[in-house]
Amino acid sequence: MSGIENPLLLDFPDQFETERLILRAPRPGDGAASNAAIRESIDELRPWMPWAQTIPAVEDTEAVYRRNASEWIARTNLGLILWRKSDGLFVGGSGLHRLDWSVPCVEIGYWVRTSLAGQGYITEAVNGITAFAFEYLHAERIEIRCDARNVRSAAVAERAGYVLEARFHHHARAVDGGLRDTLVYAKFPQ
Repeated sequence: MSGIENPLLLDFPDQFETERLILRAPRPGDGAASNAAIRESIDELRPWMPWAQTIPAVEDTEAVYRRNASEWIARTNLGLILWRKSDGLFVGGSGLHRLDWSVPCVEIGYWVRTSLAGQGYITEAVNGITAFAFEYLHAERIEIRCDARNVRSAAVAERAGYVLEARFHHHARAVDGGLRDTLVYAKFPQ
């Protein structure tokens, strides 16, 4: 299949499920639940996420999610919120970023609230998002990129069956200002 000429006309659901999760596009009102998870997880997020250097106000988190909702409609960034099916708890954030509709190629990013880390939620989410991207976005390439020092993030990519394609040395500035290596994992349609 060739690239997507007009992604605004591409119809796909804004919500889907995995075994334990509901994954959906951001909506107005999601900021408070996310903010609570960020507050809980700030120490674990700070080394990897530029947006997690200080604890945001609830209003700031709400504004981010409202902007993400508009980006979903515009098809410029497909942020996803992860909710636990069993009790509706906010699990974390993910999404399909750096969309290149001419291929189509996307990148998956993710984070999980600290109290749920190590329980397989993010690997489950990545597997679900991968299937979604291949089926609905007709992705020809999906990437996961992470700081080479973020071994937990790299382990998610590997558990989800992504192949390490490259290590870009001194590729970007890390959150701490130093140079970092970036690992690039990829997966292709079967």
